[in-house]
Amino acid sequence: MTTEQSDPLHVGVTGAAGYMGSRVITLLQEVHPEWKLTAIDNFYLGDVREVGETDIVHVDVRNRSALEDALAGSDIVLHLAAVSGVDDCETNADLAYEVNVTGTTNVAWFCRKTGAALIFPLSMAMLGDPESFPISVDDSRDPVNWYGRTKLIGERLVEEFAADAFPAHLFLKSNLYGEHTIDDRRVSKGMVINLFVDKVFNNEPLTVYKPGTQSRNYIHIDDASRAYIRSAERLQEQLSLNETGVERYEIASSEDPGVMTVAEIVRQSAQEETGIDVDITLVENPRSGETLVDQFGVDISKACEQLNWEPQHTVESSIRQLLHERDTK
Repeated sequence: MTTEQSDPLHVGVTGAAGYMGSRVITLLQEVHPEWKLTAIDNFYLGDVREVGETDIVHVDVRNRSALEDALAGSDIVLHLAAVSGVDDCETNADLAYEVNVTGTTNVAWFCRKTGAALIFPLSMAMLGDPESFPISVDDSRDPVNWYGRTKLIGERLVEEFAADAFPAHLFLKSNLYGEHTIDDRRVSKGMVINLFVDKVFNNEPLTVYKPGTQSRNYIHIDDASRAYIRSAERLQEQLSLNETGVERYEIASSEDPGVMTVAEIVRQSAQEETGIDVDITLVENPRSGETLVDQFGVDISKACEQLNWEPQHTVESSIRQLLHERDTK
């Protein structure tokens, strides 16, 4: 598929009612108001029904015919629909397979039939326990949980479907944090930093799983959303050149604190920004398939160079801003 210069780009977004999907749509409307947006979701977790002037249509990515009807005419598909997170995928293993594997197959098949470009986020859970740093999207895959395995299968599917058919950008994404609002409604997700901030205002201790030194790389939702927008802009160019096949990028930051360090940042920031004192509790780790490395540096040079993107938010300043905003509402 090629897009004529005079035609507005048409972007389809799956998982549009969710934490990431609704934020991306908001920023797309701000940065590219001329683009046409189609937004779909099955409302499994996300329950946003409209973002600005974009209505979110009830479509399940597991239903291939309904999916193809909804996405008809799309030049680019931003495939964000997923059962995400280690715990949710373990508890709902069948659903995780149906959405993360079957749903991704349906989206990739639509792109192969129509030539639409694809943006697809991967997960650090695909890597298992990294053996060297900084991490690269080209590192070997060795997932230690079902979530990571479903994302790995999705990656392989997209790579095969994209060959000689459509351009695709695959993003190895670190741990998201941050919140946003839609019509004065707070949109968040139970990621570790967001959970800790919630606990502050619920007067609950910050629970850290042992050993507490396990490191994660963190990326603000706005920084990740901007990367997807830059990706769509590059894909628009690639479509005009009839390029096909996958490109892989990393979305991450330079910050990889241990979980205990994050808890301490939240505790100190909460005291200084809100006057609330919270305790930190170190407890036994109930997760058998968790990466426990004590560093998590990620090489983001490719995204910086080819997408003209770089992270703008830092963990501590974002935590302080979030605490301040929540405290004053």
